[in-house]
Amino acid sequence: MKRVDRDLGRFRQIVRGKIKKDLRKYMSQGEMIGRQGKRFVSIPVPQIDIPQFRYGARQGGGVGQGDGDVGDPIAQGDGQSGQGQAGSEPGQHVLEVDVSLEELAAILGEELQLPNIQPKGKKNIVSEKDKYSGIRRTGPNSLRHFKRTYREALRRQIAAGDYNEGDPVVVPIRDDMRYRSWKETMLPESNAVIIYMMDVSGSMGTEQKELVRITAFWIETWLRSQYKEIDIRYIVHDAAAKEVDQETFYHIREGGGTKISSAYKLCNRLIDERYPADEWNIYPFHFSDGDNWGGGDTRECIELLKKELLPKVNLFCYGQVRSLYGSGRFAHDLEEYLGGDERIVISEIAERDDIYDTIRDFLGKGK
Repeated sequence: MKRVDRDLGRFRQIVRGKIKKDLRKYMSQGEMIGRQGKRFVSIPVPQIDIPQFRYGARQGGGVGQGDGDVGDPIAQGDGQSGQGQAGSEPGQHVLEVDVSLEELAAILGEELQLPNIQPKGKKNIVSEKDKYSGIRRTGPNSLRHFKRTYREALRRQIAAGDYNEGDPVVVPIRDDMRYRSWKETMLPESNAVIIYMMDVSGSMGTEQKELVRITAFWIETWLRSQYKEIDIRYIVHDAAAKEVDQETFYHIREGGGTKISSAYKLCNRLIDERYPADEWNIYPFHFSDGDNWGGGDTRECIELLKKELLPKVNLFCYGQVRSLYGSGRFAHDLEEYLGGDERIVISEIAERDDIYDTIRDFLGKGK
């Protein structure tokens, strides 16, 4: 291996280690999402220097030499901070490293010890794969089939009487050459759909939506590493629910009340119309501050989950973000009535540092 390749590999291992060590910090930052469309994210890591000795001038002196008394601090300048003119000394630099989403998913899985998902639906999405299954007379040298070529040359020499058992030399000619051939086969791939639902009533502010946005980024990063293709749908709701695009999902703000059952009904209709449960791996994620209309709507939500949604999905995840105006009651109701059902996961996201634990809660079951 060339030294530059060895050093690059070592550098990437160091970067990987730093990302794993500070993964909780990185998971709370929204800046990483910017380059998602290019399948890469930029992660800021402290400048990495390869350790080496640095020699000064022979007459330069060193620590412990010169004027001063025992106990005097050793530092540059006069010890004052926040005063004086701009300095000329370099500061600590931050290096931005591009990491692919595939690598990021691998780090996420290792650090959070996430199990690989066992998919169920395999009908809708089909991919092409080249399979070497035959032999032909033409092709590139990289696909030359040496055993078949030797066999053809031997057969030709024996038929022509040119083969000498005492001196068994077999020399292929152009007509003896055989090459591996391939054909395209269609293979079914597991497919999945993520259905995001979010409360956009007046009690859900900008910070709450940012928590949802960051959490969703990590959910998608992991699930995309488990499935070849993923559909993503977005539902917003206050007292009524509607399907929207991604941009609207993260920026819309309504001022009405909250009826969570409206979102669950729309989610259920979406699954029935577009994503049959026997063909798709279905992942609904609902985010709210826990407020719900008090006219029996929570009971209706429980019934919808029990009878309609939970039998159809791989996993139903509810993330409750803390709000100054939200009561937070809905998470307690779900825990009380459905806490023993393994198909539902409930997690509270009070602040950005909680995203790490929420992702582990949501994805830790391998469903």
